[in-house]
Amino acid sequence: MEDTCRLYVFGTGNATVTRCYNTCFAIRRGDEYFMTDAGGGNGILSILEQMEVPIPSIRHLFVTHEHTDHILGVVWMIRMAATAIKKGIFPDGLSIYCHDGLADTIRTLCRLTIQEKYYSLIGGPIRIIPVKDGETRSILGIETTFFDIHSTKARQFGFAAVLPDGKRVCFPGDEPLPPSCEAFAAGSDWLFHEAFCLYRDREKYRPYEKHHSTVKDACELAERLGVSRLLLWHTEDHTLPERRRLYLEEGRACFHGTICVPEDREILTL
Repeated sequence: MEDTCRLYVFGTGNATVTRCYNTCFAIRRGDEYFMTDAGGGNGILSILEQMEVPIPSIRHLFVTHEHTDHILGVVWMIRMAATAIKKGIFPDGLSIYCHDGLADTIRTLCRLTIQEKYYSLIGGPIRIIPVKDGETRSILGIETTFFDIHSTKARQFGFAAVLPDGKRVCFPGDEPLPPSCEAFAAGSDWLFHEAFCLYRDREKYRPYEKHHSTVKDACELAERLGVSRLLLWHTEDHTLPERRRLYLEEGRACFHGTICVPEDREILTL
């Protein structure tokens, strides 16, 4: 399997966006994918189709937390994975990682919303695997360490990963990276961080009331931690036509590394 990994950006928006999809993504190595979250509905299915990502190639799925814009699309992923398994085109099945408090939530959502013939595959070829704070697993040959971000809203995990070529990636979920977890991101080649809005728009969007950060906040954090490349997402969508330009302008004033403001359905080389 090749060492080069690519980032498939499925969505870049926050929970209430209507002009783009909720933030979720996958890391591709070779012909296989490690996906994180699935957004808030079956829109993920059309995005996967448009990006030519076959369901059976998504071997691993990590669910960060229970909020609707992250977990409801997971039900559709399980439904479609089960269909592929029934057809005999997904022989290895799907591994789903989450913290131990989320495993029953996923099972319950599926039990209430999908047919028994599909739900019955959970515990068989569809594996829900609870992970602990600080636990490391090799996923597609990527050393992935899951960590609790200590959210006060809903228990949430992020991850730090070492890619096959040695690059380090940190994704702290959809809240600001807390001081207690900064060691996971310090010196990283990539930090995937939420940026709810521009700092100048903080009174309009009130990110701090929602436990989110601004572009300026995320960039100052990345600068202090010595991050090389900062990717910003989980944003509002009212500035969407000019989001990249506006976010880059604000961010470059306080971060001297590379800033990436991706669009939905964009593919980046990590």
